[in-house]
Amino acid sequence: MARPVLLLLLVPLVGPLACVPADSPADEPKRDKFGDTRPGPGGGDPPARPKFGEGRDPRPAKLPAAKAAPFDGDRCMKYLKQVCDLGPRVSGTAGMTKQIDLLTKHFEHHGGKVTRQEFKASQKSRREDTAMTNLVVSWFPDRKSRVILCTHYDTRPFADQEPNRRDWAKPFVSANDGTSGVAFLMELAHHMKGLDTAVGVDFVFFDGEEFVFTGPDRREDEYFLGSDHFAAEYKKAKAKLPYQYVAAVLFDLFAHDGARLAIEGYSWRNARNLVEEIWDVADRVGAKSFRYERGFTRGNDVQDDHLALQAVGIPAVDVIDFDYKHWHTLGDTPDKCSGKQFAQVAAVITTWLQVKK
Repeated sequence: MARPVLLLLLVPLVGPLACVPADSPADEPKRDKFGDTRPGPGGGDPPARPKFGEGRDPRPAKLPAAKAAPFDGDRCMKYLKQVCDLGPRVSGTAGMTKQIDLLTKHFEHHGGKVTRQEFKASQKSRREDTAMTNLVVSWFPDRKSRVILCTHYDTRPFADQEPNRRDWAKPFVSANDGTSGVAFLMELAHHMKGLDTAVGVDFVFFDGEEFVFTGPDRREDEYFLGSDHFAAEYKKAKAKLPYQYVAAVLFDLFAHDGARLAIEGYSWRNARNLVEEIWDVADRVGAKSFRYERGFTRGNDVQDDHLALQAVGIPAVDVIDFDYKHWHTLGDTPDKCSGKQFAQVAAVITTWLQVKK
């Protein structure tokens, strides 16, 4: 796809696909660790570190007083199943409308301020524009320094990684791809009002990340419609807003048993300090799925919703395991996810929110 000029200036995108690796030179040597055989601090990637945090400046013996929220992984799994039971939630469909209504009721019940950012998006393969909605849930709305926790919440029109094309049209619920982020934030809503954090927090649900209908090469339709719109609106209004976003964390393909949450390339290059903050907290709280290592077998640089945020000056990282084997298949169902993994990620994020300035 053709990326916005501003984004091209920020990161060298060469592939057209959503939540997929950017292309890399065919002769690039394989690296087992994040940064192996790459330049050191003067280059694009970190030096090799066999152990998490090796070579960093000395740190305090412990974190400032912060205790992870009592996140309920079992209840989170129930939310995951509840949303998946709605069936496919493709942008502009009745399934998406049901999901929006469900989430609005849920977050308002728990004290969040819900805003619908409605817009129409054009797609090359569609004859007419499609109505879309980004959902924003604000906590501590009066705080001027704010953090985004985000996910996409639309499902792909078809499971394009199924080897038998006749299976593409079967109902595809996308449990770990997007819906896991929805369930994670639904459970986190139980704990937000009592969380001792100095920053305001916005949950943002992006529409139109997966609204793609073209063939296997997917080089016609565009991804990231919701995050592109959200970023453009923020850039347009930024000078007059009473707040600013100081960080963003995107959740995608992160909730399965055995997840390996390595460091995604664009996150490292464009939001290195934020990567260090979050993976450092992960180390301290013993969250072993967070790995201070180079990316994934499928590729190190994953094009995802965080890029639009980075392009407008918001430090953003992608918490993702892009080697998830059920990606874009009918096998991406709730049973592949784990309440323990949800809770482990929550321990990191709720602790980080309490020490974030």
